[in-house]
Amino acid sequence: MNTLAAHLTSEPWGELPGGDAVRLYTLRNAQGMKVTVSDLGATLVSWLAPDRAGRLADILLGHDTPADYLSATTYMGALVGRWANRIRGAHFTLDGIEYPLDRNENGNLLHGGANGFHRQMWHVEEDRGALVLRLDSPEGDGGFPGNVSVEVRYTLDDEGTLTIEYEGVTDAPTPLNLTSHGYFNLSGEMSPDIRGHVLTIDADAFLEVDPQLIPARIADVSGSAFDFRHGAPLGARLDWPHAQLERAHGFDHCYVLRAPESTAGTLHAAPGRWPLRPVARVYEPGSGRELAVSTDQRGLQLYTGNYLEGQPGRRGTTCARYAGLCLEAGGFPNQINMEPPACDEVVLQPGKTYRQVTQYRVSVLA
Repeated sequence: MNTLAAHLTSEPWGELPGGDAVRLYTLRNAQGMKVTVSDLGATLVSWLAPDRAGRLADILLGHDTPADYLSATTYMGALVGRWANRIRGAHFTLDGIEYPLDRNENGNLLHGGANGFHRQMWHVEEDRGALVLRLDSPEGDGGFPGNVSVEVRYTLDDEGTLTIEYEGVTDAPTPLNLTSHGYFNLSGEMSPDIRGHVLTIDADAFLEVDPQLIPARIADVSGSAFDFRHGAPLGARLDWPHAQLERAHGFDHCYVLRAPESTAGTLHAAPGRWPLRPVARVYEPGSGRELAVSTDQRGLQLYTGNYLEGQPGRRGTTCARYAGLCLEAGGFPNQINMEPPACDEVVLQPGKTYRQVTQYRVSVLA
């Protein structure tokens, strides 16, 4: 094991079929928390966090080996890009040019394509206790224009906050939308699913989806299974009769987060980044763990692991349906194909820098 900084260590994890050595990097804090990231896909592999009795357990779903991550289709813990979520028909038009993309899900692009950022080896550096990973994505990667360089920085503080900072630059106009695809189960393996988790989301609207899970229209959450403004157990909402839940086999929907000083329920606001603000909370009564999410993004995708049943987990186990939930901050699915100005907001221009900050804070409630 190599020590990179006082609270950052690394160790070998395995080798890819092409011979690339894969490593694990672990951030630690004063509470005894440990967050482990791999240079394969800049992937969140593990997060050991204490419960109300001080017992450490892993609150992230994951696999055992790098090969498992390459063969899986669940994107567990992955850093997703160039485009998180879906693009309808795997194509878009920019400056009069149509760009065909990798069709890796029902004729659409999902999470950057079959060989997206989640399957790439990232270059790792340490910077004042933070873990910094960098990736160069060449022109044509997944069908996207421009050479793009991306940096992601993971920092764990002593209060239990994991901060993920994203940056990207390009030499040609191109869409860019990054997110982290970690599956959380705050019970720490005490429960096979997240039905007992209590979820709160600060959003008045969500995007209804068509049969291919592409946004079709904006909808008010009021009086529906999608209203988490005051907190609700996920199990009761998953059992709620609702055409959208039946279509997605659970929640796989993007919430339109409240816009600062803007009309609620709009798909765009004034140009520029929004402030970092709390947008969601998840509480697991059995362990006392709470996850609080803050972001400067406009969308938050809620995914309840609808297709996890039978997928490989750790130590030879398999996952149950709804074994974990994802809270993925970013732009809206298919936003590049929405009407202006929404589509323009996700195009990175040369000379500009893509920036995003999302925080996941784990604490214990009495």
